[in-house]
Amino acid sequence: MAIQVSVCGPRDCSPDDESNAREVGRLLAGRGAVVICGGYSGVMAAVAAGARTAGGTVVGILSRADREQANPDLSIVIPTGVGEARNNIIVNSGDAVIIVGGSWGTLSELALAKRRGNVPVVQLGGWRLLDHDGRPVPGLRYVSSPREALAATGLW
Repeated sequence: MAIQVSVCGPRDCSPDDESNAREVGRLLAGRGAVVICGGYSGVMAAVAAGARTAGGTVVGILSRADREQANPDLSIVIPTGVGEARNNIIVNSGDAVIIVGGSWGTLSELALAKRRGNVPVVQLGGWRLLDHDGRPVPGLRYVSSPREALAATGLW
C-alpha cells in the first residue's frame, strides 16, 4: 500500500508558502507517496500542482457536496458535504501530516493531527505553538524547507 501524506495549509497563502507547498508535492510524488489535501486553492492547489507535475496522485477531500471549485490538478476528488469537518478526514487519511503556513482552518487541522497522537506532524512556516508554560508544544517538528519536511516525517 502506498504511503499517504496529508498536506494542509491556508487557501490564502503567501508566495513562500505556495512555493514550499509546490515543492513538498513534487518531492512526495517523487517518493511515490499519495498526497491528500483539501482540494481547493492556495497551499492545496500548490501541493497538488507540484505532485501532478512529478506524476503523482493527489486526493482532494472537499468540504462541499459537489466538485465545484475543485482544483484541476487533483487526481481523485471526494466531495464530502461536511464543511470544515472534512479537516478531520484529511488528517486521519495520512501516515504523516505536513502543515505549510497557517490560518485558523489550518490550525484546526494541526490540532486534529496532534490529537491523533500516532503520526508525525511537521510544521513548515506558519504557526509556532507554545504550551501553557510558554514552551514549544512537544511532538511538533518545525522545519525550514520542503526537504526537511519530508525527512521529518520519518517515513523514508
